[in-house]
Amino acid sequence: MVRTQVQLTEDQVQKLKKIAARERKSVAELVRQAVDQWLVLAEPLSVEERKQRALSIAGKHRSGISDLGKNHDKYLNEGSSAW
Repeated sequence: MVRTQVQLTEDQVQKLKKIAARERKSVAELVRQAVDQWLVLAEPLSVEERKQRALSIAGKHRSGISDLGKNHDKYLNEGSSAW
């Protein structure tokens, strides 16, 4: 690991300490986890990766509606009227 310094606001430090105590982790570990999450979000997915992710979930869930492929607009309209 590489040691680095970061300046945080008092409010950020207090919130991090509170979460760290609750989760029984160090503040440094929370910061590393947050950086890891940000790095995943900041790096755009390639077209190939998007295709692979879409294909990996295709067909994994069932609605129980036999004509959903044919009448999807009807069901979407029915669902939006409930809002």
